[in-house]
Amino acid sequence: MSKPKSFKARKFKDPQKALDAITEIYDANTAYLQERFRLFTKEKPDVERASACYPYVKVTTKVARRADSRFSYGFVPKPGTYTTTVTRPDIFDRYYHKQLELLIHNHDVSVEVGVSDTPIPVHFALGENFHLERDLSAEQIQELPQIFDVPNLDVMDDEIANATYRVEEGKPGPLSLFTAPRVDLSLQRLKHYCGSDSHHFQNYVIFTNYQFYIDEFIKIGKSKAKTASYSGFVGPVDSKRTPQMPAYHLKRKDGSGITMINIGVGPSNAKTITDHVAVLRPHAWLMLGHCAGLRSSQNLGDYVLAHGYLREDHILDKDLPLSIPVPALAEIQVALEASVAQVTGESGFDMKKVMRTGTVATTDDRNWELRSFIKQNRRLSQSRAIAMDMESGTIAANGFRFRVPYGTLLCVSDKPLHGNLKLPGMADSFYRERVEQHLQIGLMAMTMLRELSPEKIHSRKLRSFNEVAFQ
Repeated sequence: MSKPKSFKARKFKDPQKALDAITEIYDANTAYLQERFRLFTKEKPDVERASACYPYVKVTTKVARRADSRFSYGFVPKPGTYTTTVTRPDIFDRYYHKQLELLIHNHDVSVEVGVSDTPIPVHFALGENFHLERDLSAEQIQELPQIFDVPNLDVMDDEIANATYRVEEGKPGPLSLFTAPRVDLSLQRLKHYCGSDSHHFQNYVIFTNYQFYIDEFIKIGKSKAKTASYSGFVGPVDSKRTPQMPAYHLKRKDGSGITMINIGVGPSNAKTITDHVAVLRPHAWLMLGHCAGLRSSQNLGDYVLAHGYLREDHILDKDLPLSIPVPALAEIQVALEASVAQVTGESGFDMKKVMRTGTVATTDDRNWELRSFIKQNRRLSQSRAIAMDMESGTIAANGFRFRVPYGTLLCVSDKPLHGNLKLPGMADSFYRERVEQHLQIGLMAMTMLRELSPEKIHSRKLRSFNEVAFQ
């Protein structure tokens, strides 16, 4: 077997030097695989099997402590050894630097960096813009697994995030929610679904279920990109193909800009995209979309701030049982409510004229209105639900599951239980009147959250008593 350059494990108390070592290993090993792949494509008969592995980070501590008990991450839960594989330092350099810095600071120990025994699949070493099916012959694709490592789903599950991972006797515990192959898989999927390279994604993400919001975001984003606060505006890179869930990025140099994604309709789409955005470790994600108002006192165009979710989407039932509560996060709620007040001009008790706070029911049935009136109303009444949609509960539940701060602000577009159905003419009028204001509220909320430090946004409500150290 052909092997890449060897690296000895090294220990560091300087997070930048540790990051440099990660980068050196990753760059050398991916460059080796890229070169071996180049030889393979020339159909040389003597090409040897080639394999190279991800870098790892490891820490061993005899004391479990943290310098500031208000932090929800940056420390291990108990004495022992912990490790994780890492990837793409070109994207995660700031993230890795911060996590390593906190570990060193909290535990006063060195971090070890070396080469793991987890192979880098050649698909991931080639990057997001290489397509094997297009660039290789059928014979080469068939021969590929004999020469290179290919993606292995056995090391790409979400057991750590789901709290079902069990550490074998004498083995290190996990440092991160995601292994390197799991991260790389999601980076590839984001390019596929969103049409954007992963380095464009920002730390504050807005999901929507209507193109109207994207059209408005493009207009606002292009304008704001010309100001000193932002560094550019980027959309899908392939103008010939509209991606399934197009993403647009209002960028800042430090990654603290805003990404907006049109996820389309339904909880399956909501789970799909948040499964993959989660590996980027954003500081917050919000759902801005439309909903059915369930109360007669609501008017079309009123806002709904979710403080609880009736989860009837069923898409996450196995990963996050319905018995698990999904709490509202104070930092997100405060930012959203303050943004509504500032944009609408209402405040205090008068806010009730334009917004209700309560439970949002999320369903997987697009035609939920056609169910038995008596049977359906009982469940909605028991839950005190004030709105119905198809994505918010899923996005919040996956935020809770992946420790990503989440929030929901919806806009009432119809009231089917009270005779106001979403008909074409009425909907068009509503869209024209409300989309711009709704989006301005969401953008202002993200700006307010950005002004907080990440340590304040990442609530301790999202962390368990036996949690990984990385945010």
